[in-house]
Amino acid sequence: MSVLPIVTYDDDVLRKEAKPVEENTPEIQTLIDDMFDTMYNSDGVGLAAPQIGELLQIFVADADPMIEGGNGPKHGPMALINPQITFESDEEVDMDEGCLSIPGVNATVTRPEKIVVEYLDRDFNEQQLEIDGWWARVIQHEKDHLDGVLFLDYLSMFKRKLLSSKLKEIAEGRAEIAYPIVPKKTETK
Repeated sequence: MSVLPIVTYDDDVLRKEAKPVEENTPEIQTLIDDMFDTMYNSDGVGLAAPQIGELLQIFVADADPMIEGGNGPKHGPMALINPQITFESDEEVDMDEGCLSIPGVNATVTRPEKIVVEYLDRDFNEQQLEIDGWWARVIQHEKDHLDGVLFLDYLSMFKRKLLSSKLKEIAEGRAEIAYPIVPKKTETK
C-alpha cells in the first residue's frame, strides 16, 4: 500500500469524466487500498480516483470523523465504484467545503440535504444508500470529481476572484501543503 501524490485543481485530469470500472481486479483492489492510505495520510474524508490521476469511477470516503458527538449514523470507511445519485431532496443546506486538490481553500456550497446513491462496493456487490448530513455532502463532492466538477464551480465569480491568489500559490507550487501533491499540469492517463 502506498501514499500517492494528489493532483491540484489546475490539472486537466480533474476536468474529465471518469470511466466506469468494468471488473474487479487485483489492480483495482490495490488502487482502493492506496486511495485509503492517501486519504488518511492527507487528513481527508474523501478521495476520488481522478485526484490521483486515475480516470476511473471510484472514490473512497470516511466521513465518520465529521459527525460531532456521535450524532447521526456512522458508516466507516467506504469504497464506492460506479456511483450514481438517484435521488436528491428538494431541501438544500449550506456547508463549508474544502478539497485535497485545492488545499487551504474552503468555501460555502449549497447542496441537497439528503440523497440516495447506488454503487458497487469494493467486493462488487450492488448497494443502495439513503444518506444525509456530512455523509451526503462528502458523497456529492466526490461524485462531482468523477464528473469533472470541482466545488469551485459552485462559487460566484466574485468569490472565485477572492480566492485567486491562493489558487495561484497552489498552481505555482508555493503553497505549504502537508502531503504529497503534483502541483503542475500533467498528462492524463
